[in-house]
Amino acid sequence: MDPALAEPAPHTGGETLIRLCLVGLSVVATLAVAEAGLRLARYAPVRYPSTARLHDRDWTTLLDCYPTNPRGHFDIDLRTPAARERYRHLAPKRIDAIARRAPYAVEFRYNRLGFREQAPEPKPAGVVRVVMLGDSFTEGQGVRESDTCPRRLEAALNEAGGRHWQVRNCGRRAKDFPELSASFEAALQYDPDVVVYAMVLNDPERSPEFHARQTWVNDWILDQGRMEMQGDAPAPTGALDSRLWAFARDRWSTFEIGYASTRWYLEMYDTPNRDGWERTKERIRQMDRRMRARGGSFVLALWPLLVDLGPVYPFERCHDTIRAFCRTSGIRFDDLRTILAGRPADSLIVHAVDRHPNEEADRLAARELAQVVRSVSR
Repeated sequence: MDPALAEPAPHTGGETLIRLCLVGLSVVATLAVAEAGLRLARYAPVRYPSTARLHDRDWTTLLDCYPTNPRGHFDIDLRTPAARERYRHLAPKRIDAIARRAPYAVEFRYNRLGFREQAPEPKPAGVVRVVMLGDSFTEGQGVRESDTCPRRLEAALNEAGGRHWQVRNCGRRAKDFPELSASFEAALQYDPDVVVYAMVLNDPERSPEFHARQTWVNDWILDQGRMEMQGDAPAPTGALDSRLWAFARDRWSTFEIGYASTRWYLEMYDTPNRDGWERTKERIRQMDRRMRARGGSFVLALWPLLVDLGPVYPFERCHDTIRAFCRTSGIRFDDLRTILAGRPADSLIVHAVDRHPNEEADRLAARELAQVVRSVSR
């Protein structure tokens, strides 16, 4: 028989074991190289770097704190002794730990109504006063007061000359409906000629059934769950902390939470939250009616979620639902996604761990809103 046609001799048990050992060593070596690469890159999973918040008991002063300062926008550095002493009264027991983990901060000052604004005062003759109503997007979470959308809107309106404009910031973080109705009532103390409700997709009231079904989601804005879980603990740096395992776990967690978050938003404007959305629509109609009765104007300006502003925006269906509601209700609607579309979402956010609009997003939104406000206040 031709030796070339002969069947190969079967492997012995020892040869099989050697082959398995070589495969195992190859896998271990590959994992070790990956682990070393992640350590050299100083990788820390996104669940570890997070924001922090310091505030006094009466909520008159607050600091939003961040782990890094990539744009140089955060103007307080808690690593300096002077800054720590200035703000130590906000959280005497936590400030040193925060200074190590998230030292870059922005200051907030609130008036008696809970707004990042001066107290209400009589409107001077000849002044057109605009109120911006909303949640943390309007308040300007992570943004210096001078760079917020209300301040930029005021500047844009006054640039054209003619009438004198005042814009009041009546945004308050974490306010959704029905709380936003109370914020509207408080904002009327400013005697506004125009109210711009800057809506965010997580604003609607939630029916008890929908709320009960809510799972842990990061809501595509700020991952509160990770903040609460991590507290003030530092990122892992010990020799036994596997960056590779953290990387794999983080990627799966990001996918899982992202899927749940997207579904949560879509369902908020659909059958699962029908009752909550219906109550929200009536509250918005009531604000519009109140402003009309006062001889003023009401505008609903919708912020997009700063996730993907390209052609395949995940929440287009939600925007269409809100647009249709405004059209049938006779409410002036402005979709701020238009002015932001096509720009990389990451260039418009406060920080990698905080997807609130940054100063550039606020500037663009103010430019868009200035045209709308002028058109409704003629």
